[in-house]
Amino acid sequence: MSKAIFELVDQLPTGGLTVSLLNSLDFVAPGQWHNVVGFVNTIKTVTGETDEDLIQQIGERAIYLYNDRSQGYQRAMWLYQTVDGTDKALGAAALANKVGESIPLLGFLNKVTPKPDKAQTIDLALKLVTELVAFCQINGIPGDSIGDFVASLGEYSGESLIRMVALVCVDGLIPLGPDFINKALSSINQTSPQELEQNSTFKNIQDSIPGNNSSSKLNFIGESFDSVKGWMGNLVASNNLTPQKVVNNLQNFTQIADDKLDYLAAFLDVSTNYYEHTGTQTLARRLIERALAEI
Repeated sequence: MSKAIFELVDQLPTGGLTVSLLNSLDFVAPGQWHNVVGFVNTIKTVTGETDEDLIQQIGERAIYLYNDRSQGYQRAMWLYQTVDGTDKALGAAALANKVGESIPLLGFLNKVTPKPDKAQTIDLALKLVTELVAFCQINGIPGDSIGDFVASLGEYSGESLIRMVALVCVDGLIPLGPDFINKALSSINQTSPQELEQNSTFKNIQDSIPGNNSSSKLNFIGESFDSVKGWMGNLVASNNLTPQKVVNNLQNFTQIADDKLDYLAAFLDVSTNYYEHTGTQTLARRLIERALAEI
């Protein structure tokens, strides 16, 4: 990894499109996510400690654990960054100077292209698998522990919960519609290993996905998504989520017509990195909690 964990946390933005997006999803998980940034500030927030010497010790231990390559923390960070990075090939840098502004999205549509449904469903499934594998890396358990991951979803909170909420809303409901779960499962079942190999996200993270070849990895992806469909379906049903309801809550930072939802999904892919942002916060929290327990 090119940056230390304290640098990654210190450099998290306090505003901009990603933060606005995540704040707009508060209606699904009220009060769950707060944009805690800064390494020392995160230590204080997570532990409640005010003693500077103890805060220093916790920070040093957390940094040591992150740097220990026998642990899975760096791999988890790489996964969060990589699965977001493949969405950004369409020139997110051009949007950087507009961060925090109200972006006239309709004028940007000619620069983004909606993904075909199959590509969108594969990316949705791969983001879910990334969450599963990163969870296993952070907790030091085998990467194919689907049951442990599904059980943990019921205890998800804070930045981890809002990340899954964003996955459902931004990568599921908006581009694929209210029936996104069944649509994704059907698409995965109809995907060949050869098609999977052409997906840019899969190319980047395939070595981290359990399985000896593309066929077995595809089976694992399908099994993982199928195992989480109950949790996702319950999230949608309990909050009466629809694409229109999600978009209505995004209106505070962008505007788009209901018939342009596929373009909105492409725009959000290009201009936000909610997986990396909240993944960094999740990783910092877990490191700090473990460091506190060990000193």
